[in-house]
Amino acid sequence: MSQKKPQKRPAKKDEKKVIVRNRRAWHHYSFDDTFEAGIVLVGPEVKSLREGKVSLAEAFAYFRNGELYLMQMHIPEYDHKGYTPHDPLRPRKLLLHKRELAKMEVGVTRQGRTIVPLQLYFLRGRVKVELGLGVGRKLHDKRQKMKDQAARREIREASREGR
Repeated sequence: MSQKKPQKRPAKKDEKKVIVRNRRAWHHYSFDDTFEAGIVLVGPEVKSLREGKVSLAEAFAYFRNGELYLMQMHIPEYDHKGYTPHDPLRPRKLLLHKRELAKMEVGVTRQGRTIVPLQLYFLRGRVKVELGLGVGRKLHDKRQKMKDQAARREIREASREGR
């Protein structure tokens, strides 16, 4: 008598598997635009990402020679690595279309905006980064946002109690 294994839900082809989100970025910045970018990684880095080992807390993107690089994203070395160690904080090149790069470069140079990674995820087996082009919030803006969120939360809770 054999037991049947529970059926796993088949993965959808275009389903995002989020590795990490930069929740702090939404508090410190107000974003106008978001972009999806590919990222150049080495093998052990991808294996570390599959284990969920990554930090976007201090990460930011900047232009060098017309190309966009992601700095200060910490991917620790893979535990079962072979002979190819990598630097956990090395600059990683981002892959975008030329028109997207041009739009981001204009935003950074002329408008004083910042490029911040919002989340890192797998899409169809490839690692993607969602980048936000936005401006930093002032302290009073952060406080106002927190007040608005609290008011919305109270309204939502009051409507649930009234049911």
